[in-house]
Amino acid sequence: MAGNRRAARREGADASPLRLVAIAVILIGLVLVSLRLLPGSPFESSAAAKWGNAGTTTNDRSTGKPTDRSARQPAPPSPSPSPSLAPLPFAAKNLDLDIEGWYSWSVLDRRTGQIIGSRNMGETSTTASMIKSWIVADYLRRAADAGQTPSDAKLADATRIIRDSDNTRAEQFYNQVGRDASIKRLISMCKLTDSSVAPDKGWSRTALSPRDTARLGNCIATGTAAGPKWTKWLLNEMKLVRGAGDFGIRKAFPAAEQKQIAIKNGWIDRTREQEMHINCLAIGDTWTMGVMVKYPIDKGYDYGMKNCEKITEALLRPGA
Repeated sequence: MAGNRRAARREGADASPLRLVAIAVILIGLVLVSLRLLPGSPFESSAAAKWGNAGTTTNDRSTGKPTDRSARQPAPPSPSPSPSLAPLPFAAKNLDLDIEGWYSWSVLDRRTGQIIGSRNMGETSTTASMIKSWIVADYLRRAADAGQTPSDAKLADATRIIRDSDNTRAEQFYNQVGRDASIKRLISMCKLTDSSVAPDKGWSRTALSPRDTARLGNCIATGTAAGPKWTKWLLNEMKLVRGAGDFGIRKAFPAAEQKQIAIKNGWIDRTREQEMHINCLAIGDTWTMGVMVKYPIDKGYDYGMKNCEKITEALLRPGA
């Protein structure tokens, strides 16, 4: 009996490790099965992967029907390609023209604000009548800001200043807008960087660069200069410039396009400097441009007026 009990104890001792191994195998098997059913696990089965990729399903509380959460999440929008802008009619290039004296030019892309121009586009010249575009804009904006509407007579005067470059009426308007204070507003409001007031020397002696001339044009086109009420009116008047002031930039374009380009030019003989100062401002649909020339006084007005056009022609792209 004692021998049988000892044998039983040995058999029991041998069986206990076997049971532990069996239990461990079962547990490992259960873990592996769980891992195969877990989406994203390295042991994931193809069925579980398919189920996991389909999204998590729950019951809709309002209907009790299964709903797919992933189906309710909108797909991220694909980025749309940015449209490329059509090139301006002008090409950036260094000009070497047979022009006596000094000349400079600048073009501003109204869509992007980018400015191109000659290396000396920041140098200044006296504006002469070109500055009248600002004087009229300043007058109209200030009147609107004060809640006033200019009389028909005043608007007729403004028309004469723009279309015919009337000096007497321009001087009257200049007095009304505060003379030098008006030019200071121009520099501030239109964010000019090169230009300056000619203290107590009148509007004609205002110093502008071609780069700032293009900025002035954009300031008018955007409505900053004349304000929302009068910008369209002013641009239309500038498209109707006539007589001696109708020269320069827009003359380089086909006749049909010229009617859509707003301009204001300046021309004066500076006896003190013995120079002619000819300036051209133009506003197109997508661009503004400033061209300035200075040369010996004995060459007369036509020389500079034609050279404003010549410079523009040299910058136009083929077919523009």
